[in-house]
Amino acid sequence: MTSSRMMSVAGTAILCSIMSTLGTGIASASVILPQRSEAVPLTGNSGVIKHLQHIVTIGSTVDATNGDQNPYGLTIAPVTSGIIDAGDLLITNFNNGNPFNQQGLGTTTEVLHPTPGSSPTRLAQDPRLTGSSAIVTGTNDDFAWVSAFTANGVPILGDTASSGLLAFLTGNGLEQPWGQTFSGAKGIRGQGAFYVSNSTDGSITRINLPKSGKFTYDKIITGFSVNHGVPGTVLAPAGLTYDARADVLYVVDSNSDRLVAFLHPGKFRAGGVQVTPSGGFTGQFAGWARVVFAGKPLAAPISAALLFNGDVVVGNTANNRLIEITPAGKWVGNKNLDTGAPGALFGIAASGTSISNTQIFFNDDNTNTVDVLQM
Repeated sequence: MTSSRMMSVAGTAILCSIMSTLGTGIASASVILPQRSEAVPLTGNSGVIKHLQHIVTIGSTVDATNGDQNPYGLTIAPVTSGIIDAGDLLITNFNNGNPFNQQGLGTTTEVLHPTPGSSPTRLAQDPRLTGSSAIVTGTNDDFAWVSAFTANGVPILGDTASSGLLAFLTGNGLEQPWGQTFSGAKGIRGQGAFYVSNSTDGSITRINLPKSGKFTYDKIITGFSVNHGVPGTVLAPAGLTYDARADVLYVVDSNSDRLVAFLHPGKFRAGGVQVTPSGGFTGQFAGWARVVFAGKPLAAPISAALLFNGDVVVGNTANNRLIEITPAGKWVGNKNLDTGAPGALFGIAASGTSISNTQIFFNDDNTNTVDVLQM
């Protein structure tokens, strides 16, 4: 396959910032300017996942070389480049291989074609990937950003194993990164941003993508509840999901069994919102924060994904159930994805433009596979 790195404005900003950070040459890129998408009105609905009846195994996530396992991070590649095809699944392994299978000591990321019977191809292996819990990309580029809990930073990967780790972001308000998502919306500090949740202090750090120069960082939200758990038991803000149509950042408040939304996150200034011990919000931008849903059937939720209709599906680790929640705060779906031991359900990624073609991919840690829920 011929490698073709075709990027959005945000992708070009990433490339420029990586070059600035590394101080080394990276091949120049052709730039494709994305068309402006208008907001799509979201209407009430009766749910999507209750119509999806079949679970199919895509393939193993175990690294073929060192046996790393326990998949946590999961995303869908938006473009074809290098060893990655558009639609491929990118996965992070949280544990190392047998016979140890130790939580938080995995160091690999994998590529899996989204067809049943696929085998994983290693994308990267590096100690700076240790304990990776989330992986995301920009809208139209092939850089993979990872939240490395144990390594305590955000590695940025290229599109082939030979590309390796292009940059490793640490410090600057990154404190045991846990969740992550991307927004291409222009903000007060950049041409888009990656949002990272921190498991140490329950904060959200925005990594701003400038037109040129290095990344900048703002800790925009603080005060989420955390349990300070060891790897494998961490409950902290997670499952970050961005809805571009409504310009809303969703955060799964794992330790409080809640789904929280923040409007226009790119406009928040540092320290803009504080989550209070009672679960309310204070700060300059508190008016743009709201609790979408709280309580049962959420049970130690840790992952989330956006559906075509604006609903958010949230994955429980306590009972392996997928919960569908509308933007208006109504739960409209509750489906068990694994009847085995609790703790199976971690990364989730969704595709589709209607009920008939919706696919919800999920990491099953009981089987070390990616499975898909579909019609």
